[in-house]
Amino acid sequence: MALKAGIVGLPNVGKSTLFNCLSSAKAQAANFPFCTIDAQMGQVSVPDERLTRLAEIVHPGRIVPAVCDIVDIAGLVKGASKGEGLGNQFLGNIRECDAIIHVLRCFDNGNIVHVDGSVNPVRDKEIIDTELQLKDLETVENRIKRVEKVAKVGGDKMAKIEYGLLLRYKEALEQGLSARTVTCENEEEEVCAKQMFLLTTKPVLYVCNVDDTSAATGNAYVEQVREAIKGEDAQLMIISAQTEADIAELETYEEKQMFLEDLGLKESGCNRLIKAIYSLLNLETFITAGEMEVKAWTYHKGWKAPQCAGVIHTDFEKGFIRAEVIKYDDYIKYGSEAAVREAGKLSIEGKDYVVQDGDIMHFRFNV
Repeated sequence: MALKAGIVGLPNVGKSTLFNCLSSAKAQAANFPFCTIDAQMGQVSVPDERLTRLAEIVHPGRIVPAVCDIVDIAGLVKGASKGEGLGNQFLGNIRECDAIIHVLRCFDNGNIVHVDGSVNPVRDKEIIDTELQLKDLETVENRIKRVEKVAKVGGDKMAKIEYGLLLRYKEALEQGLSARTVTCENEEEEVCAKQMFLLTTKPVLYVCNVDDTSAATGNAYVEQVREAIKGEDAQLMIISAQTEADIAELETYEEKQMFLEDLGLKESGCNRLIKAIYSLLNLETFITAGEMEVKAWTYHKGWKAPQCAGVIHTDFEKGFIRAEVIKYDDYIKYGSEAAVREAGKLSIEGKDYVVQDGDIMHFRFNV
């Protein structure tokens, strides 16, 4: 399943530094605006300790974690919705992403220039929010012009549903609210919403980029952001991009863990960020385990067994017969698939089975 998250923010807030830590691609990081001219993409493995534990039992040829694409998008400035700076390119790149990682500068450093002259993460957030909302308002108003007549005089049910939703979007956007604050009331509205591809309906994770002394606890800037996003359907996390860059330079796992412990952290910010993206998009993983490979597969929470089978291959979904399911904890407890079977802990599930995070699955199908 293809997944893409875009890192956005004003120039010089730490986007490219964070991107470099997250991916093997190395975006240029420098102390001036628009250092990142083109959106750069890196592929990131999703941390999952369960794969390592299973591999110790199965001894596969390889371990294949789930992955997501991270896009480092050029910094935005006021007027982007009208094409200022790199606005058109910026907004186009966001439209292609499934989720937005909105990086906010929450640290003081006189050696790093702020594009607006002072550190104020709430102001920075509102600049980008406003530009995205203005672009969405333009999109919504154009769509209203196209569907209004059909919705009012025709018998097109979906046109009427779309028109009603558009009017609610317009009202919210004119009030300075993002489109994601408008709740779809039925499945038809959800279909219409997806077809609009609005920028401010995308799920957002606000990342407060702090100095290393605030990496574990946050600071006053973080609390300002936390207060500002109350009422939004969004998440917040604290990370020190420079600290993550320092961790990335260390060679061994032990060195990295010691570094984290000294800072009062249990896990790197990059790992927490990737996991947060999955949570933001309501994603989970099921696992296949065999001599060839132990592999994690991404699916949407709530999917049933045939849909998850289709993640591996469309034929698996078309010809689905049943799924053999082992719970991860049972696999670890009994130490092998054969022992799990003998203990009666392998279950046979049909088309209505809702897959659970960490399920170890084998699909039976016939095409």
